[in-house]
Amino acid sequence: MARDVLYLDGESLQIEDVVAVAYGRPGTPRVELSAKAEARVARAARAVQELIGRGEVAYGITTGFGAFKDRLISAAEVETLQRNILLSHAVGAGEPFDTATTRAIMLIRANTLARGYSGIRPQTLKLLLEMLNRGVHPRIPQKGSLGASGDLAPLAHMSLPLIGLGQAEVGGEVMAGAEALARVGLQPLTLAAKEGLALTNGTTVMCALGALATYRARRLSRVADIAGCLSLEALHGTPEAFDARIHELRPHPRQINCARYLRRLLEGSEFVRYHDPTNIQDAYTLRCIPQVHGAVRDAIAYARWVVDIELNAVTDNPLIFVDEQSGEISVLSGGNFHGEPLAIAMDYMAIALAEMGNISERRLMRLTDEASNAHVLPAFLTQKGGLNSGFMITQYTAAALATENKVLAHPASVDTIPTSANVEDHVSMGATAALKVGQILDNVEHILAIELLAAAQGIDFRRQVLGPDARLGLGTQPAYDLIRELAPFIEEDTLLYPYIMAVKEKVSNGELVDVVNAVIEEEML
Repeated sequence: MARDVLYLDGESLQIEDVVAVAYGRPGTPRVELSAKAEARVARAARAVQELIGRGEVAYGITTGFGAFKDRLISAAEVETLQRNILLSHAVGAGEPFDTATTRAIMLIRANTLARGYSGIRPQTLKLLLEMLNRGVHPRIPQKGSLGASGDLAPLAHMSLPLIGLGQAEVGGEVMAGAEALARVGLQPLTLAAKEGLALTNGTTVMCALGALATYRARRLSRVADIAGCLSLEALHGTPEAFDARIHELRPHPRQINCARYLRRLLEGSEFVRYHDPTNIQDAYTLRCIPQVHGAVRDAIAYARWVVDIELNAVTDNPLIFVDEQSGEISVLSGGNFHGEPLAIAMDYMAIALAEMGNISERRLMRLTDEASNAHVLPAFLTQKGGLNSGFMITQYTAAALATENKVLAHPASVDTIPTSANVEDHVSMGATAALKVGQILDNVEHILAIELLAAAQGIDFRRQVLGPDARLGLGTQPAYDLIRELAPFIEEDTLLYPYIMAVKEKVSNGELVDVVNAVIEEEML
């Protein structure tokens, strides 16, 4: 059920909340700080001021940053230090993040700070939330984070409008940070001690990318199942390999769940081949869908597990602890900003998604190669081959994208390069890993869109033999119907790319999965 207000407490944010706020659709909740969180935030901010008043040395509060950790800063300069961290760290590169990713970054950063261990003041955190609520979106370059010591460069760009600097987008128009705030009735502020460091130090960017990618990936895994079943019907394949008894003997839970989903999709189909002693089993790309797609689901589930934890984690440094009874203040330096958990999870999911694209491309090859499909379908899914090329080049495109994915799937987390005069001598490259996952997702969506369109073409050829009233499966029928609303049977060569893009849009926005799951009553758990 949609909520009018999403209260941030630093403990209960979910991926679905991130998606709802990120995409800013009608009904998007207003985001506010919970009363409990505000009290914790204020307590930590008071503790920072007390430390300064006592003249204590604390990293990033009364010292410089990184290799300058031993350079002491006077009480009169602590505010300048926080402003300077934004100015010096805002050196990102590349195109800016899209609005959805920017909103996810802002939300997750605010939720991290809401835990009350970062030393930021409530008014600073509330300004960040009001920017989110009123549609002030900082321009954040995509590149520049090493994924350790946090996503420093991109988060500095996120924070600049808070002090009236940088650039932000409001209502589709890009303008200076101060103008963006004024446009929606807000004013910039002066950062207090610890606030610049609190805003920039943490895993927020890679976590935002990971949250949105994981949500997309879970949905896309269902699209792959649907496409695989449509291809199996087009190729006169057998569902016997999806029998529950087979999968219970190798009890990987998501393999079992995938096989169950496939059986439900194909329920009642007259296009499949039931027991035939002369044709017992299919090629691996059809027969092993539960094993391959199930393993992909495993990687996505692991990524979700990591992201769920990270959404409500405190990932900056140092952290401010105030004892409930004695009021004693401790400032502890650690390494929660290191993005290794997310980096490895994103690399794992990238490898899995690349494999999902690989098997889809191989099913497409089988749909278009007359010899491989034992002449069930005509060469390249066209009746007048030679004069027409049919779906020949669609497989080229899918092969190109699958090959690109193999390059992108190289794990970023196995690389590192020392920074800050070798003080920060091991980094995660988590933001890079998460960015690559997004590219792979785009490619796999395109590959699956081509497979879906080709499978629908193959089904129409099969219908010429089986008759116009032949039934598809319970779940594949609505998928086929949606495809045919977007693209006709291709009788002779025509521009195919508009049809591919139309199907891809339904893959990307979740409509294909929604129309299928509405019929088979599958919940996206």
